[in-house]
Amino acid sequence: MANILVVDDEMGIRELLSEILYDEGHVVMLAENAAQARLARDKMRPDLVLLDIWMPDTDGVTLLKEWALNGQLTMPVVMMSGHASIDTAVEATRIGALDFLEKPITLQKLLHTVQHGLLKSAAPNIKEVVNGMNMPSKNTTPEKPEANTSDANESSTPPDAAETSAPETTSTASLSNSAQLLATLDLNIALRDARDAFERIYFEHHLELENANITRIAEKTGLERTHLYRKLKQLNIPISKTPKK
Repeated sequence: MANILVVDDEMGIRELLSEILYDEGHVVMLAENAAQARLARDKMRPDLVLLDIWMPDTDGVTLLKEWALNGQLTMPVVMMSGHASIDTAVEATRIGALDFLEKPITLQKLLHTVQHGLLKSAAPNIKEVVNGMNMPSKNTTPEKPEANTSDANESSTPPDAAETSAPETTSTASLSNSAQLLATLDLNIALRDARDAFERIYFEHHLELENANITRIAEKTGLERTHLYRKLKQLNIPISKTPKK
C-alpha cells in the first residue's frame, strides 16, 4: 500500500484515477490545483505524484520546477497531459519527472507506470536536476522527520487506561492479540487476499486500542477520515465503541 497524490483540475479524471488506485489498495489524496498540491505534498509525504501539466493557476511543469529548486522533489513524479508537446514532456523529464502519461490514460499503462514509479527507491538528485535547468542551486534544509508517537511507556499504564488513554498509550493485551492473529496469517494465499487480511487485523487493532475514535485512528494511520471510513467499509469492519466503565 502506497500514498499517491493525484493532481488534476478535471474532477472526472481525479475520480477515475482515485477509484482505480483505491482498488489496488493504495491511499489516495486528491488536489485540483497547485495550491492544494503543495499542501497535500507537505501533509501526506506521498510515495508517488501523478501531476497534470495544464492547470489554471500554476501549470504542472512550473510546480515540478518549484519542488526541484526547493529540495522537495523527494518522490517520483509522473506528468499527465492530453495535449502536451514533445518538448514539454522532455522539459519535465529534464527537470526531474520520472515518466509521462498521455491522456486518455489506459488502465494497463496507468498500473504499469505506477508500479514502476513505486519501485524507484532513490529520490531524484536535486543538484543534477537544478544544474540541468541551468539555474543556481539553493541551500536546502532537510525536512525534520515527524515525531514517532507510537512508542509509549507500557508498564505505567493502568488496566482501565486503554479506554480513555492518550493516542500514544499502547495496550499490551491488544498488541498480544494482534500478534497472535498475524502469526496465523497464511502467506500462501494470493497477495490481494493477504493484504486484506493484514489490513483487517491492523485496523481492528487500532479500533480496539482507540475505542473506535476515528479521529485518533486517522491521525495514527495517516488517512483522512473519509478514506478511513471507506477502507473500513471495504473490509467489512464494524465501528463500535466499548461502553466506558
